[in-house]
Order: sequence, then C-alpha cells, then structure tokens
Amino acid sequence: MCGIVGYNGKEKAIEKIVTGLEALEYRGYDSAGIAYFEKDTIQILKKKGRISALKEILPKKDAQVGIGHTRWATHGEPSERNAHPHRCGKFTLVHNGIIENYLELKNILQENGYSFLSETDTEVAVALLDYLYEEEKGVLKTLEKAMKMLRGSYAFGILFEDTPDTIYAMRHSSPLIVAEKEGEEFIASDVPAILSYTQEYYLLDDFDIAILKPNKISFYHDGKEITKEKLTFEGSLESSQKEGYEHFMLKEIHEQPRVIKDTIEYYFDGTKNSLFQNLPDLKKYQKFHIVACGSAYHTGLVAKSWIEEIVHLPVDCEIASEYRYKQVFYDSNTLVIVISQSGETADTLASLRKAKKDGIDTLAIVNVIGSSIAREADQVLYIKAGCEIAVATTKAYSAQLALLSLLTLKLALIHETIREDEFLEIRKQIETLPQQMEKLIANPQYQKIASTIYERDDIFYLGRKLDYAISMEGALKLKEISYINCVAYPAGELKHGTISLVEQKTPVIGILTVSEIQEKTISNLKETAARGAYLILISNEEIKEGNELILLPNIHPLLEPILAIIPLQLLAYEIAKLRGCDIDKPRNLAKSVTVE
Repeated sequence: MCGIVGYNGKEKAIEKIVTGLEALEYRGYDSAGIAYFEKDTIQILKKKGRISALKEILPKKDAQVGIGHTRWATHGEPSERNAHPHRCGKFTLVHNGIIENYLELKNILQENGYSFLSETDTEVAVALLDYLYEEEKGVLKTLEKAMKMLRGSYAFGILFEDTPDTIYAMRHSSPLIVAEKEGEEFIASDVPAILSYTQEYYLLDDFDIAILKPNKISFYHDGKEITKEKLTFEGSLESSQKEGYEHFMLKEIHEQPRVIKDTIEYYFDGTKNSLFQNLPDLKKYQKFHIVACGSAYHTGLVAKSWIEEIVHLPVDCEIASEYRYKQVFYDSNTLVIVISQSGETADTLASLRKAKKDGIDTLAIVNVIGSSIAREADQVLYIKAGCEIAVATTKAYSAQLALLSLLTLKLALIHETIREDEFLEIRKQIETLPQQMEKLIANPQYQKIASTIYERDDIFYLGRKLDYAISMEGALKLKEISYINCVAYPAGELKHGTISLVEQKTPVIGILTVSEIQEKTISNLKETAARGAYLILISNEEIKEGNELILLPNIHPLLEPILAIIPLQLLAYEIAKLRGCDIDKPRNLAKSVTVE
C-alpha cells in the first residue's frame, strides 16, 4: 500500500521522485507529498488527491536529494494535514505500514512536551526519532533504538537536516528496496519506480537499515554493517506501461494467454516425469490448508473443489485475516499453502508465520521473487504473471489458477485418482488453453451486455460448487472497479431471504459449467427470472432460458475455471468503463495490502 520513492544523485531529484511515484500510482492512494533539500534546509510540499495536484505546486528549481510519498489513509482522513512527509525537529519521514503502539508512544512523547498536528501514526514515529536523537546524538543509533520501540509494520524513508547528502531507510514487515545506477541511489516501495534507471536492486530485510550517500550505499543490521545480495527484476519497463491499451486492466486481460502459457510451460511439458521434477514432492500430505485474501482466496476455493473432487483429499480454504487468529487443527501430514500476488500481504504473511511456529510445512504461491512470503515459506512456487499494475487482479489470478491446476494434476497422479486416458486428454487440452482464451477475449458480446446493465445498482452472481467460487471472483471484480453493489451466492441460497431484493430488470449472472448440477442451478435462475430478473448465463452448453448467453468451450473441469473467469473480467471492465470509473485506480483500494 502507498508508495515511497527516494533519490540521492546528481540532479533533478524532484522530477525523478515524482516520476517514480507515478509509476507506483497503481498501489492506490489519496494524497501525495515530497520533501527535498534546498541548500541545507528541508522543504516539504504535499497535496490531497492525485499526483497531478502535487505537480502543480512543485518548484522549477533543482534538487539532488529528496523523498516522496503517496498515502493510502489508515490513521486520519485523506487531507493535506495528514499527508506525508511529516517533520519533527531535524527529521523528515515518509512511511508505509501501521505503527500499532502509536498511542502508547504518543502519550510518552506528549508527556515530554511534544504536540501533534496530524491524526497519523507517522507523525508519532518521526517525533520518536527526534526524541531519541536527543539521547543518542547519532542517526544510526537513533534508528536502531526506534526499531526496538516500534511495534507494527513500517517502511521508512528519512531525511536528517544535518546530513543533506544522505537518505536513511529502514523496514519491518513492509517492503522496501534500494538501488543504484551510475552515481545515483534510490529507495522505493516497489520495483516499477526504478525501472527507468535499472532492473537491479537490493531488498531490505526486516530490521535492516540502509544509508544512501553519494556513490555509496551501506547496510546495517543489529548494529553491524552487512553486505546484501543484488537482485535482478525479471520483467521490463515496457511491462509497467500501457503499450497502447486504454487501461492497464485491459492490457493485463489480453496478456493472460501468454501468462498461462509461460506459467504452465515452466512447470510442465506434458509428461509425467517432467511434472514430478518441476513441482514439489507432495506425497506425504493427506490434508491441505489453503490460506489467502481477496482474489487469491477465490483461487484457493477453486483448488479446494479440484482437490476434493479429483484427488479425494480434504482441503480447508481459509481467509487469512481469520485464519491467523483462529484455533487451527492440523498434523504433520498437513501442508499449508499460502497464496499472494505481491508476496507481502500482511494477513497472509502472519498466517504463514503461524503455521511455521506450529511446525507445519508451508508452500507459497507468489508472483514477486524475494518477497517476504517467498523468503519465509519452506517452499515457494512463482507464477509467471510479470508486473501487474491494475489494482483489480486479472492475469495473476489466472496464473494462480493454472499453477493450482498443475498441483492438483500431480496429486491425482500420485494418488492414482485419474486414469491414464484422462491425463492424456487433459495434457492435450492444456496445449489449447491460450488459443481458447484468445477467442474468449475477442468475443464482442461483453460491450453489448454491459450497455444493457451498467446503470443498475444491484447485480447478483449465482453458481454451485466450482461455479460458486468463480462467481465470487466475478462479483469482486465488478464491485472493485464499478462500485456496483454485487454479491455472489450459492445458487440454492438466494431464495433464503436475498431473493427479496430481486426486482424488474435486476441483472443476475449465472455460472453454469458443472454439468452434474446444472439443472439445479437453472431452476434457481428461473426463480429469479419469475421475479423480473435479467438473466445473463455463462455456460459451456447451449441454454435457452436466459436473456443473454456467453458460450464457453467445453473443456475438462480442471481447466474450465481458467476460461470461465475471462467473460466476468471483461464484463466488469466494460461496465466500469461505461460508468466512467477510474478502472486502474479504484477508490479506497490498494494493490498490495501490507497492513492488517
């Protein structure tokens, strides 16, 4: 969440910081600010709203050192007063994360004469640095002592007035990277901010401190100077640009055939032996816990259905923010699978740590190499989605499904719950997936259907079993970017109260890919039609009951959800576009949720 960019170099610090912040706009924010050295003093400028508003008040003068921030409100309303950077004494600071003990620290600081202008935990953090510096008389010692007092998550970019050639950075449970290129040094909360200059970077670990001086970066941990491994980002600058598409979301929907191909080919070339070589050994596990948030949780629900139906092993799929606090029952034959696009999702990371503390094996499915979840899990599998910019995930979701389908296929082979001829048929169908996806993306129906329903205030999604899991992701996509109140229900549940909300022309979207219960779902859909609903059906069979039918290819149930999600993504996109919404940066949302 939020964006941090810092620059220490030769010239144009303000311009380069703002450019970096613009590259992080996808993360979601409500205000923006910048601090820079003008001679030996720190100047701060900030504005509520988009970076474009901040740019209107930026000076034309040059600077060599500065930090910038885009804020997603946690403590205090979106306002210029609460926007970052914050200053106290000689320290100026930008912050991602949440300081959980900020009230306790604030009381201590107020007792020592400090007063506060904002409602933020960040102002408390910078005041703490000022307070501790009076005792320690050294910035590095001050930062080390602050780390011992702060509880929660934080990535800090810090300026200190007495060292105008230096940026300080530190982190705990919130991502922060450091990079250098030909006499220029950068800090950033995500890689796209630096891709105009370099693809190489250092990843700060928890409780690391970085000091960036001209032509020199130093790293410290537990009071000792350390060396860090330089990492290389696998993507490109082009991957973080629209390349002619109107929105990043549309571009990423169109990238899905390639992403699926890349992900599947990395782990599976179509032979049993290759499958066993490229995926972890799962033979010992008799039970699985899948833990995730948001869209990743929905992929977990699909995987639960797959594994239980095809492999006949029990799977619990849990929302991470609940799992981390509940009483969990597992044994040495349980594998905890955590799924996160960013690899930094706070609740998912906490759930991973819970399982590890209990001595349970863990497997992570993530998109970002070197992310916190990737580093802490016992085993990690990377999807090949590349850089995903739009807040509403599309290609990462599909890549997660593709990888989970391969894990399911491997389990089925291990436990001999799939016939040889069925395996060969699945292998053949896997090869056709990218082409099938391209055909679905090119379907012109989505714009027509969207033009019929985009003005409605309520939309329902219905499905049973696997189709219900797909419905949940479809509903989430639409509500994320269009702000329409839409809810997914198991098809048989709608009549237990919620059908009272159905009125004339209420859109009801039915997912019908599970053939054995298709008639039951159709009966539920007809119940809504009898009350005036406008039925939109997504099915792999010709069905006459609805007002609209989007026809899917008939494919093995292990692959069907990868195709079925595409119409739902494009319907959401076209509806949001007609409603004039900010599709890539929907209100109140952030791409990487690094706070609880």
